[in-house]
Amino acid sequence: MVDPVNRSNKRAADPDTPGTRIDPTIPSPARIYDYLLGGKDHFAADREAAEHLVRLSPGTREGVRAHRAFLGRAVRHLAENTEITQFLDIGTGIPTQGNTHEIAQRVNPAARVAYVDNDPVVLAHGRALLASSEEGMTTVIEADLRDPDRILSHPDVTGVIDFTRPVALVLVGVLHFITDEENPHELVERYKAAVPPGSRILLSHITLDFAPQVQEEEFTKPYEKGSAPMVPRSHAQVEKFFQGWTMVSPGLVEVVTWRPDENDYQEPIPGGGHAWAYGGLAVKP
Repeated sequence: MVDPVNRSNKRAADPDTPGTRIDPTIPSPARIYDYLLGGKDHFAADREAAEHLVRLSPGTREGVRAHRAFLGRAVRHLAENTEITQFLDIGTGIPTQGNTHEIAQRVNPAARVAYVDNDPVVLAHGRALLASSEEGMTTVIEADLRDPDRILSHPDVTGVIDFTRPVALVLVGVLHFITDEENPHELVERYKAAVPPGSRILLSHITLDFAPQVQEEEFTKPYEKGSAPMVPRSHAQVEKFFQGWTMVSPGLVEVVTWRPDENDYQEPIPGGGHAWAYGGLAVKP
């Protein structure tokens, strides 16, 4: 079976390649995240923004890793315990270890994954690194969460995802980059409406509920000059994204407490011991 990722490599010689549209002076959420995970695909502006977060919260690095571990546990749960075989991962970030397709295809080699991100660095690396299993399929496109029509109708996405069958919508660590003025809840409803019953939504979101002493203005400052803002939200605000769907136990909880795996190493998180993020999974009735 042809892998759309490999097929997309043919576009590498286009004049408008991702590398020509990267501004290294503007911090990028994907590259900040990559730096905090110990990756190598970042610039000075990204490192400066990340280190500001570390100074504000000494547990930022460990919290980011806990966030990533939540994604791994939840995708593994879906692949092992549900009928889900296809995943639409929006805001995927720069490829690292433990990507959605690696976890899902380890359980089910025939799993299909479509990745979406608006950072051209992600597209450049994704085309080279997101190799699928022979039985499954993966693809990666450059698009913005704010444009559901483009994502849901993109030929590379529809070539991998069959929207007549249950789909896992993966929105991990992305919705806090959508401002209230951009109607994030309405955006999520459009994606939810596009998938059939039995589909799942896997979602996580930054919060300051565990850090009442931190001022939101200070916490979001590193992103003010970046390509996207940071908008922490409360438990009630995050829970609203799941409205109309049935939450899977244990519900919407801090990511470190969502079905923790005793076989996975859990790093202690300094600075209060919290990952500053909620995570949850729900099924469409």
